[in-house]
Amino acid sequence: MTDASATPSEPTAHPEGLHPETVVVSAGRPPRTEQAPVNQPVVLSSTYISTGEPGPGDLIYARSGTETWLPFEEAIAKLEGAELPGLLFGSGMAAVTAALSLVPVGGELIVPRHGYHASLVAARDLTARSGVRVTEVAIEETGAAVAAVRAAARRLSGEGTDAALPTGAAGRPGPVLWLETPTNPMLEVADLPALVAATHDVGGLVLVDNTFATPLGQQPLSHGADVVVHSVTKYLSGHSDVVLGAAVTDDPALRAALLDRRSLGGAIAGPFEAWLALRGLRTLALRVERSQATAADLAERLSGHPHVVAVSYPGLTTHPQHERAAIQMSGFGSILTLRPVGGAAGADALTRAVRLWVPATSLGGVESSLERRRRLGAEAPTVPEDLLRLSVGIEHADDLFADLEQALAVAATYAG
Repeated sequence: MTDASATPSEPTAHPEGLHPETVVVSAGRPPRTEQAPVNQPVVLSSTYISTGEPGPGDLIYARSGTETWLPFEEAIAKLEGAELPGLLFGSGMAAVTAALSLVPVGGELIVPRHGYHASLVAARDLTARSGVRVTEVAIEETGAAVAAVRAAARRLSGEGTDAALPTGAAGRPGPVLWLETPTNPMLEVADLPALVAATHDVGGLVLVDNTFATPLGQQPLSHGADVVVHSVTKYLSGHSDVVLGAAVTDDPALRAALLDRRSLGGAIAGPFEAWLALRGLRTLALRVERSQATAADLAERLSGHPHVVAVSYPGLTTHPQHERAAIQMSGFGSILTLRPVGGAAGADALTRAVRLWVPATSLGGVESSLERRRRLGAEAPTVPEDLLRLSVGIEHADDLFADLEQALAVAATYAG
């Protein structure tokens, strides 16, 4: 038997400059030591032995950090191009509300007119709770969005001297811009570089929900964004079996503020959920590649279909921001929207008629799902009543199209 102690030691760090498809598999692995596990074990402990003065990052109490979170936090940071570890939260909305807490009392917040309804509700809630002025804009219209940012900055500067201005965690007195791109559910694409530059020019912060694009399709930090958030529930975990969120930033002050919000609010992940999310992340590249290709295929086939009023997908040349998405994103995502003939009644009939597509809220799982967003009553009135949001999974495109086609025939019976 070979003496293990006599063999040369293996490298303990992965090489730099890896492709994202490799990062999703390699990041967050345990150190390469003899007989070490290949995967991070699930650790079930609420507290840790600690006798001395705690240092930065030391594990003391599981509400502040556990080794079961760390691999995922390392992986999401690498995927988003950050040097600082990410932060795992107990839900996507926990990450969103933590990020929105960076808006100072009496501050200014600019949000998209279309976006995830719970995020917009949380943003509006800041008005009553913290005296924050919230402005909703058509985020895809760069001129209008920049004008809203500058107007917010002027209002702030008119309140007094610099010392009296409301400042957030990073000490910046400017407005905060909250972005989704593409937006949920309308798939509008914002000009990230232009809006980041305009916001930073007036001393503001930019927060981006990158759930739809995923880090494989877009890295907002590389465009200058200050904080990126994800609903890990969606594509990152990818199997519709966990509810988690994440936030990533390379600003130490912002990360400290987000960490405080997580710890003090108790918005933490369970160990099994963290482990499942990391396992799901390992196949992200394969899942996204397949679902994006199928989404593009379906969007093309549905365009011009006699039982379809409209299709929206950033990959279609007919999409208003197609060229912007082609420059800014790597791939066009796995979400498309469909408006069938027959109006809202036809759309509801379609959701009842599908056999493969799952009629359910949420998105980003391996299974294809669809939902008429206005049925919940929370979407903006500018979202069409008959709009269906389709989350494309990894099934065969022909099977998914055939299922939609037979359901569209049912929807057509409600036309005129």
